[in-house]
Amino acid sequence: MVKVGLTGGIGSGKSEVSRLFAECGAVIVDADRIAREVVEPGTPGLAAVVAEFGAEILAPDGSLDRPRLGSLVFADPERLAALNAIVHPLVGERSAELERAAREADEDAVVVHDVPLLVENGLAPLYDKVVVVDAAPETRLDRLVRLRGMAEDEARARMAAQAGREERLAVADIVIDNNGPLEKLAPRVREVWEALHG
Repeated sequence: MVKVGLTGGIGSGKSEVSRLFAECGAVIVDADRIAREVVEPGTPGLAAVVAEFGAEILAPDGSLDRPRLGSLVFADPERLAALNAIVHPLVGERSAELERAAREADEDAVVVHDVPLLVENGLAPLYDKVVVVDAAPETRLDRLVRLRGMAEDEARARMAAQAGREERLAVADIVIDNNGPLEKLAPRVREVWEALHG
């Protein structure tokens, strides 16, 4: 089994690279998706988040109001750290379970851990290879505003809350440049897949 850590700043196109790896046959362990699972209604994770931030971070249906919580934590490093201290251990446990299941199903599996905060949390040593999806800050900002409809100040705050480009590149074993059009991305991902799978 090959354990790959996949990361990239918000707006870099990491999710698209993850999707392309899945098409190639990788087992994807998506930290963002797991982070949503561990705070679903009725979970101990959601109870802990409400205990820390108050019931006002709940939507009327009892689910987590992500935009409201985001507005509280992304502008305040201490609040963000408090949220991460709750969610990250739960995500780590679930990720390990999924990885074990993949190994049991196929000992030659390539397991790609899609981890937005890999660098911020010092997780690079956990993986056999770290793949960084890289795009210039202005490209990422444009994607967040134009494609995701974020306000520019919110997009800048989210980018600023993450590791810098140089920090990500410093831990990369493989870099996937995603400054160009989507058509150029798929062949590069296939090339990286062959290197990982070979």
